[in-house]
Amino acid sequence: MVLPFFIDVCIYIVYNLFMTLKISVARYEEIFLANKMGAVICCISEQGEKKSLERKLEKKIAEIRRNKFGQTKLKSIDSIVMLFPMFKERLKTLRGMFEQYDEDSNESIEPHELQTFLEDLQLHLPENEIENFFQYCDIDGSKGIQFNEFIVLLCLIHILTEPLSSDNSPKEELAQLGQVFDKIIEIFLFFDQNGDGKLNKKDMVRTMNETNPRERSPAHVTKNRFREMDWDKNGQVTFREFLFGFINWVGIDVDE
Repeated sequence: MVLPFFIDVCIYIVYNLFMTLKISVARYEEIFLANKMGAVICCISEQGEKKSLERKLEKKIAEIRRNKFGQTKLKSIDSIVMLFPMFKERLKTLRGMFEQYDEDSNESIEPHELQTFLEDLQLHLPENEIENFFQYCDIDGSKGIQFNEFIVLLCLIHILTEPLSSDNSPKEELAQLGQVFDKIIEIFLFFDQNGDGKLNKKDMVRTMNETNPRERSPAHVTKNRFREMDWDKNGQVTFREFLFGFINWVGIDVDE
């Protein structure tokens, strides 16, 4: 009588353990799926915000093309290359501003440091817009804005916000660099032959060769230049990607 009773107890315990385990596994799967879905939704949301910022940028550049520049004054690649020393000298002056707001001296600007910087510029942007700017310029995904990314950030602020007056130090410095950023935009428009706000390989080849037919660039040089800018490898270069590539062309290093 004892043995059957003992067996029944063991079966009951095993059954309960099995059911508990089954419920735990089901619960784990439910949590895992919910987290996974949350990550996917978050990723989609981030991509949507980046696309929104990109569309604003394209719209603004198109407006600049229509209202400010019209036909570019640049005539050849040589005329652009001759400007490189000026670009390098002027943009390097931003190193002091970068170090001023890099409070922990780790060679990158974190979100809270970026917020302090924007507040000093009296750009009172909503928190989600600051986050969008940060993620959009953190092109290498390092969770920090390095010096070359900082230059890109400042150029985007110059394009997308109201003109900055010069009533305090950071504003004065950026206001003085406005002409430099405007010239970079002009160079982008020079390459953007079809005016769609993006560069493609055909644009690059045509511009680098047809504007100076006596010194045609070798095909591999043109392809390499384009590859340096096309960060996401989709065959098109946005203004943001162009900025990163252009900074490298000029010769400004992250650690310089």
